[in-house]
Amino acid sequence: MDNPDGRYFMGAGAAVQAITPIRTYNVPRAVPVLRDVSRKSGECTLCHLRQQCLPTGMDAQSLADLQEAAQGRRKVRRGEVLYQAGDPFRAIYAVWLGFLKSYAVTEDGRGQITGFQMGGDILGLDGIDTAVHTLTVMALEDSEVCVFPYAQLGPASSHGHALQHQVHRAMSREIVREHGVMMLLGTMRAEERVATFLLNLSERFAARGYAGGEFNLRMTREEIGSYLGLKLETVSRILSKFQEAGLIATRNRYVRLLDKMGLAELAGQPSQL
Repeated sequence: MDNPDGRYFMGAGAAVQAITPIRTYNVPRAVPVLRDVSRKSGECTLCHLRQQCLPTGMDAQSLADLQEAAQGRRKVRRGEVLYQAGDPFRAIYAVWLGFLKSYAVTEDGRGQITGFQMGGDILGLDGIDTAVHTLTVMALEDSEVCVFPYAQLGPASSHGHALQHQVHRAMSREIVREHGVMMLLGTMRAEERVATFLLNLSERFAARGYAGGEFNLRMTREEIGSYLGLKLETVSRILSKFQEAGLIATRNRYVRLLDKMGLAELAGQPSQL
């Protein structure tokens, strides 16, 4: 495939799609490591996101071990970096509040967004293998993350394998998500990608107790394009097309899904992204 404007490519199978690089990043200084912001006894037990996070399915002892291993919560201001590619791996993080994005940066400074994270999602797994982070994570709005130093998770599992099992489950979910992204980029048409993206966001918000039928997009259309392998203009055109067809209603970053069934039919099949 020709590459006249310097875009790089990724895809699955025989179908390869152009990925629109987002602007060059001037990466802010990362949040200081292990800065303890807040800690409350029984925090994991009482957390409204525990069913979306590491505590899912844990018994009382394992939950107590996890709480003991926790370093507290860390605030990450909008535009601030939690960690960046090349940083030493020290901890995994659970999003408690806010919205973040993860991305890889090419040698010439361009970024490819690999995911958007919200409450209950786990971050930092990219550093387990090599002990060095391969991605950069930045807050799209003022956020807070729970910090679990990786060195403490082993001793915390001394009463059983529940915590270790939860970490493995989180890693498995990430593998499934990455596979879904590759399928999205490699086999779906542009309209299918955007429809799948909106439906997935809806499902994720609903699973956390928020309104799944309407929400504010924390990311820009340019960032959506980077994630979906589409140009900014294409994303804008498709959203306008969906609105004209009565599938959605939009105003700035506010999106209301008017016809989920229609979007699902357009998407073809459910996708975990």
